[in-house]
Amino acid sequence: MALYRVSLPTTPAIVAQSAVRRLPRLALWLLCWAYILPGFLLRDPWRGNDMAAFGYMRALAQGQTDWFAPQLLGMAPETQGLLPYWLGAWAIQGLGPWWGAELAARLPFMAMLGLTLLATWHGVYGLASSPKAQPVAFAFGGEAQPADYARAMADAGLLALLACLGLAQPAHEVSTYLAQLCGTALVFYALAASPAASVVRPFILGIGLIGLVLSGAPALALLYSLGGAILCGWECRQTEPEGNAPSRLWAVMVLLLGLASALLAYWLDVWLWKAQWPVWSDAGSLGRLLLWFTWPAWPLALWTVWRWRQQITGRQPHRHLLLPLWFVLVALGATFSTQPADRALLLALPALAALAAFALPTLRRSVAALVDWFTLLFFSVSAIAIWVIWLSTQIGIPAKPAANVARLAPGFVPEFSALALWVALLASAAWCALVAWRAGRHRAAIWKSLVLPAAGATLSWLLLMTLWLPMLNYARSDAPQMRAISALLGKQPGCVQGHGLSRSQVAALQYHAGLNLSLLDSAQPCQWLIRNQQAFWPAAVATSWQEQARMARPTEKTDVLVLYRRLADKR
Repeated sequence: MALYRVSLPTTPAIVAQSAVRRLPRLALWLLCWAYILPGFLLRDPWRGNDMAAFGYMRALAQGQTDWFAPQLLGMAPETQGLLPYWLGAWAIQGLGPWWGAELAARLPFMAMLGLTLLATWHGVYGLASSPKAQPVAFAFGGEAQPADYARAMADAGLLALLACLGLAQPAHEVSTYLAQLCGTALVFYALAASPAASVVRPFILGIGLIGLVLSGAPALALLYSLGGAILCGWECRQTEPEGNAPSRLWAVMVLLLGLASALLAYWLDVWLWKAQWPVWSDAGSLGRLLLWFTWPAWPLALWTVWRWRQQITGRQPHRHLLLPLWFVLVALGATFSTQPADRALLLALPALAALAAFALPTLRRSVAALVDWFTLLFFSVSAIAIWVIWLSTQIGIPAKPAANVARLAPGFVPEFSALALWVALLASAAWCALVAWRAGRHRAAIWKSLVLPAAGATLSWLLLMTLWLPMLNYARSDAPQMRAISALLGKQPGCVQGHGLSRSQVAALQYHAGLNLSLLDSAQPCQWLIRNQQAFWPAAVATSWQEQARMARPTEKTDVLVLYRRLADKR
């Protein structure tokens, strides 16, 4: 029976040195790269935010719109942040001629996702290094050493972030939301790091706050910094009553940098409050979003709050708990009061992963085993389903999945890629090896309960982005619809007017069909016009045009574009 020192009853964490064994760095790096690269490489821009943002970047790179007020067919971006569009445009200008516009525009966002993972790791490391986060000291020694404990907890936090189901798609889009996630992770790291950890903390904090302001989230930048400054000041007052100049100076600096970011937002005129009261009819959808988007981090985070409740509600601040809680609460407030809710909830994931990591020192073995078995079954079944459907589309066995694909995506022609097959086989073999390792007697490592969730989420995403990539491109891209329009217009259609088109549709018509679009009410006479079927069509305007064809998106019959030709030019 283990004996503990009575003088340290302030933490529920009981961790031996054998439990903080080092997670192999090569395996961790390979896991991160396997998560980052799929979804950025060899993928068409998908409709929605991804396609619209790419359209603004191309327009900026080609000099078709103003850098401080970008527009697509007279429409400004939905978000106020300009930095992501600038980064993509600069990358297209610099690397587009060699690597193509799509890949060039994604390179800065690949770096942002990698920086998010890195900042989350260092943020959890800083929190776990704080004295109040340390586990109970044993009476005869053998407890986890602070540096080893912090590293193991940081590994667990990174695994928890990779395991979150909602991270995959938004984190691989070229949109302002990934820039906001990266800025949030940088601010979280700067506030979570130990005051004596690095002299670059103010620089990292400033970069994160400026990134949030320039990516359309100035209110979050102010809230993060205010909460961080209050927590730093409170901690300094409670734990260092005689005064510690560096700690107090850091608290003041956090406050000043937060106010400076607010002044920058005011000077750039990017303060735009889009908050709205939540509607009770949306409560069900928001609840489902919270359940699956943050899985499996949210049950572990709730367990952390429960097991560390005395430290959270105590008189002395515990930075490793209160700081991530503040970030999560701010993101949840944005989720319930802004749209789209899932993109706002995305910003809670780094801090939620940190809270999930602090559940591991208090997790019972039976609960850890339940997490392992559920994860093993869920992701194994998901991988098998992906393989079965892919085989069905390739060889027709079994026949029903291929028939379902043909019904849901009419006109889709399956493609075979040897490279995609080999990558999928290697990933599946690595998953089987990991399951075999986890089934062995490896009970000591504290991060063991999050290895299977992180690897399973990465495996599913990688299989989707290799085996299913042609099918997903066909279903989620505007390319098939735009190619049909381009075939009807011919090689040299001249100028084409647009009416009622969304930002994504304008960007897709310009990129996939190569059209020179202008507004319907412009003075430039055009022979052709493309209208969104759902847009209002004035009778006075309709008399000047004759309908030529209707092109529906193959996987969404209600998404229809109508092609018209001017009556005066009809032959």
